[in-house]
Amino acid sequence: MKKILLFALIPFLMLSCRDTKKTKKEKATGIAQQEIHKELYGFWVGDFYTTDEFEYEGDISDAVKKLNINIKKITKDTVIAQSVVSGNSRPLLGKISEDGGKITFVLDEPGTDKYDGKFEITLVGDTLIGKWNAYKKELKWPGKEFKLLKKAFEYNASRMLPTEMEYVDWSDHKMVERLDTLEDGSIDSLGANTFYRSASEQIFKLNASTTALKEEDVKNLRKLDLQIIKNTIFARHGYAFKKQTFRNFFDPVEWYVPVKNNVDNDLTAIENKNIKLLDRFTKYAEDNYDAFGR
Repeated sequence: MKKILLFALIPFLMLSCRDTKKTKKEKATGIAQQEIHKELYGFWVGDFYTTDEFEYEGDISDAVKKLNINIKKITKDTVIAQSVVSGNSRPLLGKISEDGGKITFVLDEPGTDKYDGKFEITLVGDTLIGKWNAYKKELKWPGKEFKLLKKAFEYNASRMLPTEMEYVDWSDHKMVERLDTLEDGSIDSLGANTFYRSASEQIFKLNASTTALKEEDVKNLRKLDLQIIKNTIFARHGYAFKKQTFRNFFDPVEWYVPVKNNVDNDLTAIENKNIKLLDRFTKYAEDNYDAFGR
């Protein structure tokens, strides 16, 4: 009788054990939690700056960076997202709060990089407004502010850099000494002028995503021209630039959305062919340096 009772209980015990494990797993992973505010999923893009940088009177491309926060999943207890800025992509984990219709987020970077920090965000109308601060106060890394609008990313081979911008590489310069010949024939130094690399109008005419370029198209171009034409390919695919030169050129561009650190698998056959051609001529090209007032 005892054996019969034991065998009868085994299926119930096994089912109960499975249900207990399932419940624990659901609690641990949040599988059972319903996703909320899916309308907020996607890319939120805008300027990432300190107050001093935003009030900077020089070339704004030198000061203001572009931030992209990609919201991937929201539940009552968890928010999963990703930030991309200055060529760095960091996973974000945090929480959402709702108080009287006001939605706020607190999102944390992992803390495995010395420059990691915390995002505090409020949804105001159609804009995410907030601030970022580094964890390590001893770095004296300035806090940043941002205003982000939701923006869809799509690859468009026809996109070009806007012609109204000035394409001068402020991060690369050389000093040229100014000399004057005195009445006695001696040479007097008058100091030095700063000369910067500049691009030509060819960067607005050659599209390396839509046209198979020929040697005669690129053989007389400046080195900076070749670099910009090549990197415009990457910008169209949402490449997140680490080098300051290209961030200065592309971050201010309205259509540019930094999405990821590697776009090699996204390049078309024409683009790959053109990149090889541009790289070959870049090795031997020279730059044009001009003096510009800042």
